[in-house]
Amino acid sequence: QVQLVETGGGLVQTGGSLRISCAASGRTFDQYFMAWFRQAPGKEREFVARISWTAGGTDYADSVKGRFTISRDIAKNTVYLQMNGLKSGAPSVYCCAASETFGSIYPATYDAWGQGAQVTVSS
Repeated sequence: QVQLVETGGGLVQTGGSLRISCAASGRTFDQYFMAWFRQAPGKEREFVARISWTAGGTDYADSVKGRFTISRDIAKNTVYLQMNGLKSGAPSVYCCAASETFGSIYPATYDAWGQGAQVTVSS
């Protein structure tokens, strides 16, 4: 089982940028998809972005396309989410997820989750 730990959350102004990280440890995950989801209070978990660990192919939710970038550093076993042009709204918890097989936009396709990093965008 892989363990995931997110860092880098915080408070940022509307239009600002923030980068969050997800460090993975435990078993190797050459076959993994890694993804970021977010959840605001009272709302369902929402897909943000995913990346194929080996090939590096990426996929984004329409709401963040062109503003967010997911990337990975294989040597550091770390996935990043660079967020630009952040929009104000309810604080969201951004969670990192890993899939041993095929990770889609649906949370149920992921096997491991981090504890989350809160991101608050002030107006």
